[in-house]
Amino acid sequence: MVLVMPKHILIFDSGVGGLSVYKEIQQQLPSEKYIYAFDNAAFPYGELTESVLIERTTHIIAQLCSLFPIDIVVIACNTASTIVLPTLREKLSIPVVGVVPAIKPAALVSKKIGLLATPATVKRSYTYDLIKSFAPISDVQLLGSTRLVEMAEEKMIGKNVDLKELEEILLPWKETVDTIVLGCTHFPFLKSEIKKVLNNNVLLIDSGEAIARRVTQLLGTIERGGQSEQKGEVYCSAPTKNEEALNKTFRELEFSPLQYLDYPKF
Repeated sequence: MVLVMPKHILIFDSGVGGLSVYKEIQQQLPSEKYIYAFDNAAFPYGELTESVLIERTTHIIAQLCSLFPIDIVVIACNTASTIVLPTLREKLSIPVVGVVPAIKPAALVSKKIGLLATPATVKRSYTYDLIKSFAPISDVQLLGSTRLVEMAEEKMIGKNVDLKELEEILLPWKETVDTIVLGCTHFPFLKSEIKKVLNNNVLLIDSGEAIARRVTQLLGTIERGGQSEQKGEVYCSAPTKNEEALNKTFRELEFSPLQYLDYPKF
């Protein structure tokens, strides 16, 4: 019998939003070893300069690659993906997968599209290039919100989502879009609330499943069946007052308790 060792998959985000991507990957690849890392010391990433974002991301990922035999890195953050991928791919000899707004699949089903993302993502030329390339004849409305990122983080530690506040944020899209691209990995955690305030008359699309397929393709993983016997490990870059609630969430997802990185103070 040949013993097949699990692949080590590193998933990185500024907060816990990347867990939406983790869930999709883990569903396709349940037998692998997962390391989840988030840079909460600099959350939210949408407010960082590009140079600081690149420096922080490369520092943390390099640190984790020195601790574990990482086989693939997933940048589960739309803001970071539009900025750091070239630098990381130059520095690392392993595959690096990023997340981009799912404009292409949205344009296949609708001509009235809303792109919901962070303010940084809606400003990027990369985003406009995606729209020009894949949705040239669609009406694509952009809405950037840091508050929605915070609301998703709050939901992950057990706080209720303020539906009135959410409705006010999404008010410009009531009756104007029928398909919404969730252009931030935090936003899939708000799917039910978004549908509720928009009266369920909207299709929500995110990139999680496509990213999971890409990771599976790149790893060429042998199907072993069953769940990994090893718990995943989770790291953050600063102490958090919500540690108990976060550990409950991570425990439910088969992770060990939070550990702290030697994070850069810049």
